[in-house]
Amino acid sequence: MISTVPPEPPAHPLLRLRLAPYSTLPRRLDGVWWPRSYDLLAELPQLLAALPRAWGHITGVTVNSAAWSAAPGRMFVCNQVVRLRRTLTSHGQNSVVLLAPGQGRWDLLVVPPDTTAEAAGALMTAALNDRARDRQE
Repeated sequence: MISTVPPEPPAHPLLRLRLAPYSTLPRRLDGVWWPRSYDLLAELPQLLAALPRAWGHITGVTVNSAAWSAAPGRMFVCNQVVRLRRTLTSHGQNSVVLLAPGQGRWDLLVVPPDTTAEAAGALMTAALNDRARDRQE
């Protein structure tokens, strides 16, 4: 019998994020994010660190206050202060809005953390495919 040691899990789990391809056309969705929890203080730093440099320095993040755990009005992330805004509107229930002054606004669909891997993969693919279809119409 051959015994092997399982590989060590990464110190920081891989970010589950898919971004839409660059386009100059207006769009409703810039990507899909599948966080591991609704703890914004734990999840946000990894997300912001992985965003494209072209998006600039994100200084504002808006989330649905019903979905995410309590968080302060601002936090220090990636060597910068990020203002956290909470909304109660139903249209933003499953999204995170990222703002970078002078660069733009990016909307990410949020897949609930407790979603199975199979369902999350399908949701992420479908959301970005719907975006591609919208461009063609």
